[in-house]
Amino acid sequence: MNDLIIVGSGGLGRETAWTTERINESEKKWNILGFIDDAPEKKDKIIDGYTILGSCDTALKYPDAYFVCAVGKAYVRKMIVNKLKRINPDIKFATIIDPAAVICTQRTHIGNGSIICANTYITVDITIGEHTYIGGNCTVGHDAKFSDFVTLYPSSSVSGNVSLGECCELGTGARIIQGISVANNTIIGAGAAVVRDLPPYCTAVGVPAKPIKMNSVKI
Repeated sequence: MNDLIIVGSGGLGRETAWTTERINESEKKWNILGFIDDAPEKKDKIIDGYTILGSCDTALKYPDAYFVCAVGKAYVRKMIVNKLKRINPDIKFATIIDPAAVICTQRTHIGNGSIICANTYITVDITIGEHTYIGGNCTVGHDAKFSDFVTLYPSSSVSGNVSLGECCELGTGARIIQGISVANNTIIGAGAAVVRDLPPYCTAVGVPAKPIKMNSVKI
């Protein structure tokens, strides 16, 4: 078994610990050492049976462990991963895939550090970038291409030939029809239906989805 440390002890971190336990029920693959979290008041606390080992600097104390960043917000996840890489350039990232995810593994590439939750359906000739989070009950159609740090919250659906830029986020239950391109750092609101290409750094909501504001976060 490989040692694993989960970065982030919030809801997604706890869900990721549970997903890892589900993996171990099928195959003894991961030994969860605990969480790391930059909130100083959380150090040494125990959450769901696992200790918070310390902040991101703690990564240096575990050179042989694998890490997975379980933070839902895409640009925050990117900042944390980049911080971990600065702390330890040789850091190793784990990819956590629930046994109940249906994936054409022979024709799908999933980047390091990604989290794929239960009952997600990923079909053929798909590329998923590093440190992507795909929540439960999502679907991803043929020939879709995700850049790094994409977030799909639960029950999102991405049709075939869709392109998602870095740090894109799809809210719960969002839908994208076939052939659409969504540029970097764009947030799609819960329940939205995307039927046209979307520009970078915007938030789009509604049916059909329309940009309602521009986002200022640049990493």
